[in-house]
This record gives sequence, structure tokens and C-alpha cells, in this order.
Amino acid sequence: MLVTFKTHAYADITMFGDAAQTLLKLMGQSGNVPGALMAADVADALSQLRENLAQKKPADESLYGSSEEQFDDDEEAQKVALSTRAMPLIELLEAAHAAQANVIWEE
Repeated sequence: MLVTFKTHAYADITMFGDAAQTLLKLMGQSGNVPGALMAADVADALSQLRENLAQKKPADESLYGSSEEQFDDDEEAQKVALSTRAMPLIELLEAAHAAQANVIWEE
């Protein structure tokens, strides 16, 4: 599953469902897709996301890979830290907050 985050103030962000649901939970949301944040709630969600990411130890956020894919050249699958995956979503939330815009997410 892919989840796309949308707001009128920023370009759409698409990410893998498992990472998106984890980030939604760190924002204080249920993790359900689809969902939405009203403009008045964006600042609180952004704050919770930042705080929860900061509290995670590097070992906790262990390199959060999308899946254990096997590449043709047999290289080890690249893994990306959850805090790195969160950066585009943080930028989207910042833009939505600045523009007082709603945020939605859907499959």
C-alpha cells in the first residue's frame, strides 16, 4: 500500500504504507488511511511528530526499510531511517501550518 499526503500548500507526498502509518501514529493520529487534519490541528500534529522522532533512539528507529527486496546484483537492500522518511512529511506539515491549510491522506 502507498499513502499520499495532500494539502493545497505543498506538493503531494507519497510513501510506503507501513512508514506512513508509523508517522501518523507519531503525530497522534490513529494510523487509519484515509484520514485528515483540520488546519487548526496541523501545528499540534507537527509538534508531536517532531517530539516523538526526537525521543527515538537510533537503535529504536533502526534503519526502517520498506521491505527486504532482493536486487538483481545481490546488493543488500538499502534501508532508510524513519526520521529521514519523515522529512518530506514534516515539510508538508510546515507548509500547511503556514498557509492554514487542511491535510488529508489516502491510498
